[in-house]
Amino acid sequence: MKNAKKTVVLVVILALGAYTWLTDNGILGPKPGGPVVPPTSHTLTDAYNSRLSDVQVEGQGVVSRILPDDREGSRHQRFVVRLPSGRTLLIVHNIDLAPRINALREGDTIHFYGEYEWNEKGGLIHWTHHDPDRRHVDGWLRHKGRVYQ
Repeated sequence: MKNAKKTVVLVVILALGAYTWLTDNGILGPKPGGPVVPPTSHTLTDAYNSRLSDVQVEGQGVVSRILPDDREGSRHQRFVVRLPSGRTLLIVHNIDLAPRINALREGDTIHFYGEYEWNEKGGLIHWTHHDPDRRHVDGWLRHKGRVYQ
């Protein structure tokens, strides 16, 4: 009887260990702390027209204005892009977590993937960087063939 209890305990411990390993490696579902995958993708036009926020979008535009960096809290590089639709969009790029785009100039084309937040002025894009905690989808900016994240 004593050996049977030890065997059951050993089997339970091995099963829990195997379950934990399979889960941690994404075999039995999302990896804990792994990136959150957006359930749907939205176009910028859909997001603006529907007044959506907290949605992942991808797009491109031409830099129309470079603003001073935001240095309060996490530092952010800020600039405005004009979209093909004519609407403008503020890009807020965290330069504590991703490289700053030092060569960025007005008139440059920029490609982006990040989280859209609606506002009446056209909205803003943030989370254009990797998430070191792996709780958010990684975003990025692409300028002149180089990816910043």
